[in-house]
Amino acid sequence: MRRLLAAVAVAATALLSAAPAHAGDTSLVDHTEWVKWGDLSSLRVYPTQAARAEAAQLGTMSIGQTAWEQVLAQAPDADLPGMREQFLCHWQLAEFAQPGKTSWNLEPWRPEVDAATMIETGCNPGGTEEPF
Repeated sequence: MRRLLAAVAVAATALLSAAPAHAGDTSLVDHTEWVKWGDLSSLRVYPTQAARAEAAQLGTMSIGQTAWEQVLAQAPDADLPGMREQFLCHWQLAEFAQPGKTSWNLEPWRPEVDAATMIETGCNPGGTEEPF
């Protein structure tokens, strides 16, 4: 059942991601913050209310890409393999699965995976959400 739901979510995202981006001048990322726990690091992305409102709608992946560009403007060192995919997964799911979560957390140590696995793992491939 989880695989079916993941496949439906991936297909819906592909079909609905062509929505026009109207958030170009809107701040979507309040701030970012790198945190460490032992040898592990995590980038905390704090979305604005505008980002949460957009992410809570289907078909806003182009706006999610704009939000990712704003993340990189604040944290250029986040441009690492798998980080964009984790962010866009949070964009798709966070406001549905855990509305209002304080931050969307991205970890460079997580493995790169396909879209279905990313969604199945709740945007946290390679283990549960970090404990820090």
